[in-house]
Amino acid sequence: MTADIFSLAGRVAFVTGAGQGLGRAMAEAMAEAGAAVALFERDPELLAETEAALVEDGARVLAIAGDVTDANALAAAIDATVQGLGGLDIVIANAGISEAAPGLFHEMPREDWERVIEVNLGGVYNTLRPALAHMVAEGRGKLILIGSMFGLAAAAGIFPRPAYAASKGAVVNLTRELGLEYALHGIQVNALLPGFFRTKTRPRNPDLARAMAAYTPMGRIAEADEIKGAAIFLASRASDFMTGQMLVLDGGVLAR
Repeated sequence: MTADIFSLAGRVAFVTGAGQGLGRAMAEAMAEAGAAVALFERDPELLAETEAALVEDGARVLAIAGDVTDANALAAAIDATVQGLGGLDIVIANAGISEAAPGLFHEMPREDWERVIEVNLGGVYNTLRPALAHMVAEGRGKLILIGSMFGLAAAAGIFPRPAYAASKGAVVNLTRELGLEYALHGIQVNALLPGFFRTKTRPRNPDLARAMAAYTPMGRIAEADEIKGAAIFLASRASDFMTGQMLVLDGGVLAR
């Protein structure tokens, strides 16, 4: 049946930043499609909440507390996933941050720049390196990087966020690079590039929400659950002949 190509039954997914927002929605999507899910999250309370919700829905779940800037913690988490859930088929490198507040590049403190790069690029490196070592040995796997529509366009069109834009632009080209590097290893590497999505903590205020909606041709902000279909597509057999590509979910922003 056609629906079977979207099934993740028997697969194991690993999701960083899984405690809230889009990370939680994608972890839910993996479980809803039949996968066992390892949750990696730095906030123990959010981690416990997501774990409890998925377990209540009948999913096999492994909850691991840790920070993506800690390479050793991620290597251990990948090993724990393989041992605890029986394998590793899908990795969603979702954890990321932005500047605390918009600001011009020349006014940005160096520590703010370094923190964004450390999480958004260093965290991806720390996640994918041990995951790929396992996947290469197995000869298969799905890597899903989470970028942003501002990896393909400048964020300053609505607010200046130079570190975020730089890091997400790098994620875009890293996706292309890894897609080519691992094409002959049975591993597909693609990226989801979200636009403005509503979560429990975003947007920060009603004025920003209105500005985001006005900036989006569809005239609204997406709900977190609206990322689920795209995540399942990239994690499933439905995308087996797709690698090194960006899947944009932005309500039409980049069509301008």
